[in-house]
Amino acid sequence: MIKFALDFLKNKRTKMNITKENIDALNAVVKVDIVADDYQGKVTKQLTDYRKKADVPGFRKGHVPMGMIQKQYGKSIMIDEVNKLLQESLNTFLAEEKLDILGNPIPRMKEDFDWSAEIFSFEFELGLAPKFDVNLKSKKKVTQYNIVATEELIDKEVHNIQNRYGKMSSLDVANEQSNMTGTFVNEAHEINKKSSFLVSDLKGNKNEKKLVGAKVGDVISLQTKKLFNEEQKLGSILGVSPDLANNLDVAVSFTVEEITKTIPADLDKELFDKLFADGSVNSVTALREKIKEDAEKQFQQQGDQQLLNAVIEHLVATTKFDLPADFLKKWLATAGEKELSSEEANAEYEKSEKGLRYQLIEGKIMKDNDIKLDYAELVDYAKGFIRTQMAQFGNMNPEEKELDDIAGRILQNQEEAQKLQAQLISQKLLTFYKENMSFKSKELSYENFIKEVYK
Repeated sequence: MIKFALDFLKNKRTKMNITKENIDALNAVVKVDIVADDYQGKVTKQLTDYRKKADVPGFRKGHVPMGMIQKQYGKSIMIDEVNKLLQESLNTFLAEEKLDILGNPIPRMKEDFDWSAEIFSFEFELGLAPKFDVNLKSKKKVTQYNIVATEELIDKEVHNIQNRYGKMSSLDVANEQSNMTGTFVNEAHEINKKSSFLVSDLKGNKNEKKLVGAKVGDVISLQTKKLFNEEQKLGSILGVSPDLANNLDVAVSFTVEEITKTIPADLDKELFDKLFADGSVNSVTALREKIKEDAEKQFQQQGDQQLLNAVIEHLVATTKFDLPADFLKKWLATAGEKELSSEEANAEYEKSEKGLRYQLIEGKIMKDNDIKLDYAELVDYAKGFIRTQMAQFGNMNPEEKELDDIAGRILQNQEEAQKLQAQLISQKLLTFYKENMSFKSKELSYENFIKEVYK
């Protein structure tokens, strides 16, 4: 047992003693002994203040006998002062000894604790953080994806742009490429929604055949299950919640009210100027290059997020160390608002263990490599985030003061500040990983990336 005599109070009479016993590399017990000299001065001051304010029948204010005050309030004040002193001294001890603990100290409860004893002895269990090294040069390498925009994808986006800026023309009879507008009805589910969609949006030849050849005024019965190629489209088309749409399998009537076709816009200067007012695009070749550039910027963001996730999984799998599992399960059982059963605490530990392991790995990497985050960086990051959002609403050049004011308000919200801080730390760590780890590089299309990563 290693004994530490700490002088926590300015009072020279303090006799409090704290000792730490290491059970093993990951568990320890701290014992705090408190004697009357440690707290009596504060108790006496509290009682004196009570006496000055006490309003007791039969006594003038401020002249109530101290014995009466002591009898009525003495024990509760003493217990309160001991508990405050205990918490203060324990926190100071942990800080001064620079103990790297997990969770919070767990008090060992004593059923026969005696508040009339000359010495109060308290014990706390500690879970200690493990010692370990992180190997960033593992032989097993993480795959880094280079996602490219294919000619097929660019062709499709060019086609979408032409349709988006094209002209609408009415049709008498629907065909496979028609835009259909009409009202969907199902009385049992209170569906009555006017919507528009493309015939080609429908899933399967059976549904498509029902609409090809249709005219204005026709009423067509359709089944909602697997009605559209994109399943999430059903909810917005029918005007129902996503939860209902996910499991909806009923017949709906569709009354055709309008049939149109889109005449694609010409790929000419008029269209280019609508798309890029700065004149940066003036040919089909330049348009395709711009589409490719913008698409691959978005792909890069998804690729980076996937890379960070893969690195986290890799580091957790290859960085071996033990955790004080029993301590952590015990701590989880009492850490929340509701006390957990042993089974619930075990389940919670299993669910959070991987996150805790990476949290320790991340902390060590940041400490060992002096990766820090200061408030000025967080403000700049928040302003960049705000600038991007304002641009989406057409405000391309917000004033610096406006950005500062909005960033200041956002960062005053603790939850939002923590979210932005976590994003910025992830960004810094990803940059560090790219510079200090070796990866397997793989180039593929976005479609194949989705298939391979999220299969």
